[in-house]
Amino acid sequence: MYIPIILGTGREGRRSEHAANFMLQEAQKLDGVETELIDVRDFRIPSTDNSGNSEQSKRFAEIATRADGFVIVAPEYDHGYPGELKMMLDMLYKEFNRKPVGICGVSAGGAGGIRTVEQLRSVAIEFQMVPIREAIYFSTIQNLFDENGNITDESYRQRVQKFFDELLWYAKALKQAREQ
Repeated sequence: MYIPIILGTGREGRRSEHAANFMLQEAQKLDGVETELIDVRDFRIPSTDNSGNSEQSKRFAEIATRADGFVIVAPEYDHGYPGELKMMLDMLYKEFNRKPVGICGVSAGGAGGIRTVEQLRSVAIEFQMVPIREAIYFSTIQNLFDENGNITDESYRQRVQKFFDELLWYAKALKQAREQ
C-alpha cells in the first residue's frame, strides 16, 4: 500500500509541518505501507494555470495515480483550509477517484482545525474519494510538539493507530474493487 501524507500549507513558520512529520513517522511503522511527505510548496502553480500540463501537475498525477489512499494534514486559516492546497488538489480529478482519504486538522486553538476537516471531506466527495470517519485534530499545536518536533501528548499515538486502521481497511477494499 502506498499512502502519501500531504502537507497542505506552504506558509512560513508553519506548525503543521510537525503534525505532518508525526503522521509520516507513524505511517512508516505500519507493515506493508510505503509513504512519503508531499509538500504543497513543491506543487505551486500560477493561479491561472489549470491546464494540467505543468511539470507540477504531471508529478502530482504520478503520485496520485500510484496512491492507494491519502492523508491530508492541513491547518485551519480563517475558518477554512489553505488556498494553495485547493489549487494543488484541483490539478487532478480521476487520479483521486475511489480512493480513501484521512484528514488531519491543525489549529492554534482548541478546535483542532475541525472546519478544515469538514470542508475537505466535502471536497473529497466531489473528487469521488472516500473520506474516512476518523480524523485527527491537532489542537493548540504550539503546545503539542517540543522544540525538536516530538509530540508531547502520547495519547495521539492511539488515535493515529485507529485512524490508520480505518484508512488501511478502506485502502485495501477499494484497491481490490478498482482492480476488478
